[in-house]
Amino acid sequence: MSDIKIKDFKIDIPRGEVDRLQRKLRDTRLPAREIVPSAGDRYGPPFEWAESLLAKWTSDFDWFSVQEELNGYPHYIATIEQVGIHFLHARSEVSNAIPLLLVHGWPGSFYEFSRVWGPLARPADTGDQAFHVVVPSLPGFCWSDWPPRAGWTLQDTARLFDKLMRKLGYSQYMVQCGDWGHFVGRELGARYTDSCKLVHFNFAPSALPEHVEPTEREDAVAARVDDWVENHLGYAVCMRTRPHTIGIALNDNPMGILMWVGEKYIEAADPDKQEQESWHGAILVTASLYYFTGCIMPSMLCYYDNVCHENFAKFNLDPHNHIQAPFGYSSFFWDTEPSSKRAVERTGNLVYYKEHNQGGHFAALESPEDIIQDLRELASQEWRS
Repeated sequence: MSDIKIKDFKIDIPRGEVDRLQRKLRDTRLPAREIVPSAGDRYGPPFEWAESLLAKWTSDFDWFSVQEELNGYPHYIATIEQVGIHFLHARSEVSNAIPLLLVHGWPGSFYEFSRVWGPLARPADTGDQAFHVVVPSLPGFCWSDWPPRAGWTLQDTARLFDKLMRKLGYSQYMVQCGDWGHFVGRELGARYTDSCKLVHFNFAPSALPEHVEPTEREDAVAARVDDWVENHLGYAVCMRTRPHTIGIALNDNPMGILMWVGEKYIEAADPDKQEQESWHGAILVTASLYYFTGCIMPSMLCYYDNVCHENFAKFNLDPHNHIQAPFGYSSFFWDTEPSSKRAVERTGNLVYYKEHNQGGHFAALESPEDIIQDLRELASQEWRS
């Protein structure tokens, strides 16, 4: 690990860049009205939602307060195999803390874990399990380097993240992940079991066994998954075929980024979250991160160079990709592809399963208390140092 270099990093967006974003937002012209009368959300995010978020971003959003909060824990850049990886490190002061790697997906970022990294590292109750929390940005996201070549996969990213954890002194660790991060965690739990000892997912696409009668929940979930595949995957087809086209179009277009990224935060989240001011704030933070770091285009390479959505379950069922380490799965009802126990247990060594009727795709942002509790329960049950 002597070839891995780590240097301090601080988030410091120049005021001139913040002012430029504000000028561009103030100069934005929306269409005169929604595309057809009473369009609602049939054609994408509702027109009124776009108007409202633009107004909030222009008038009520304070980037520097966000930046100060994000800098409340130390950040670093690690150079691994000549690829710079940005990460936040919330090291616990508790002696028996468990090293924990948190891995985001798209359109998330390391910020997706902002509501859990503090409580996990510094539990309010001294009897609760604590964690040394490491939150990297995937290559191509925020301040991590862009993938260094064509064909870079999430399996390549897993290799880098394992090296990062061991460089930090964590010879054994636990990982939690969702969305594209799931495939990083699956690789770690399948092929890095000397170091990756325990895995937790909040997203694990899996197929039911053939010729079984679905439960009421499985039926409800299947209908939602069918709707997602039929009506909501246009963004993925574009990014996995023409990332230059949409990437260049959105790169210096903050309102374009907000619509492209924000759409998922209202389609893939628990409906109860979507009218909350804090949820609007989370969307604006995410859009700001994508804009300030110029990562909207390289973030799309997850879609271009990895397995397609319609093959997720097939990939996970392949014995080569089965998780050998013990793993847990929390099924959030409003996720895009929530699985059931008898589906996900077909993909590896499942030892923990929990269903939540609230929460969706962005579990750590939507339901931080649930993720924290589930991680502690899984660790209490399975962690062996």
